[in-house]
Amino acid sequence: MSIAWPLLLVATALCSCASSASASAGGCKFPAVFNFGDSNSDTGGFWAAFPAQQGPFGMTYFGGPAGRASDGRLVIDFIAQAMGLPLLSPYLQSIGSDYRHGANFATLASTALLPNTSLFVTGISPFSLGIQLNQLKEFRNRVLATNGDSGQLPRPDIFGNALYTIGIGQNDFTSNLGSLGVEGVKQSLPSVVNQISWTIQDLYNIGARNFMVFNMAPIGCYPAFLTELPHDSNDLDEFGCMKSYNSGVIYYNELLNNSLADVRKKLQDASIVYVDKHTVTLELFRYPNAHGLKYGTRACCGYGGGTYNFNQNVYCGNSKVVNGKTSTAEACGDPQNYVSWDGIHATEAANMKIASAVMSGSYSYPPFDHSKLCGS
Repeated sequence: MSIAWPLLLVATALCSCASSASASAGGCKFPAVFNFGDSNSDTGGFWAAFPAQQGPFGMTYFGGPAGRASDGRLVIDFIAQAMGLPLLSPYLQSIGSDYRHGANFATLASTALLPNTSLFVTGISPFSLGIQLNQLKEFRNRVLATNGDSGQLPRPDIFGNALYTIGIGQNDFTSNLGSLGVEGVKQSLPSVVNQISWTIQDLYNIGARNFMVFNMAPIGCYPAFLTELPHDSNDLDEFGCMKSYNSGVIYYNELLNNSLADVRKKLQDASIVYVDKHTVTLELFRYPNAHGLKYGTRACCGYGGGTYNFNQNVYCGNSKVVNGKTSTAEACGDPQNYVSWDGIHATEAANMKIASAVMSGSYSYPPFDHSKLCGS
């Protein structure tokens, strides 16, 4: 069943909320956001640690690379702006950062579980969720030690009043799909979910009380995985997405939702919101035209053209000799018409629509009133 109408009804929620927050930042409940995650919410941490990002990343909003795996802003950026807060500075970025309203610990290619391999072998980030949690604890200790006297650090009391956002697990899921298949990967998913739940309880123990946890998007619709992962035509649904992989994602999301329900029972004075990003993103992939987009399972920035415009050997922004000549994966001229930016990550246009739905509270469990984020 399509959710086109609910999404259309909340299409202006983000903008109206942002305007209100800008007019009166005091109307927003949370003075800061601390984010944990992977490339879906990394605002520059990975590229601060391993500087190398090139254009056309960032072309739409920032005018050049800004450490984000997109042509522009991410969901976390839109949420921060809607709350009247500045864009989150990466914890790992030493130059130009301002942490008075929070910090971002997410890095591209991060996993919930501690990796047992090297970045240079498999591409998995060393900054897993446990490491990100330790970074937050160290950050908090430094803030408490300075008693809020440093110009670029938050007040010591901000940690108990901040919003903690968590969106991680996708790389735990996808990194072994090629070798283990969906059924094999499923065996590790309870451990991934447990790590997220333990992290919430650990944050609670140092004063955190407000959490938003994002579930996993439908990776079976991603152009990159449709190109790379083994499947047959019978595995494709009517929208061109892989049924088996999306079924595995649904299994993971059910585990996560159930685990968060258990944590809620233990931490009854905490607000732990499960955000159904999956449903919103699936809707965009299935019905892009209903939301002002044109292309669902086709990458804007890629090489090869065809159905998916993705080639794992010539990734967005890169050049390589193919058939004797140098070929470059370039960006399309109209990213505002695409759901997928580079085959794996969303465009700014898609991220804004996802953020709008999130801010509406319609995809949160238990129901979450966006007026708690900013005044109306």
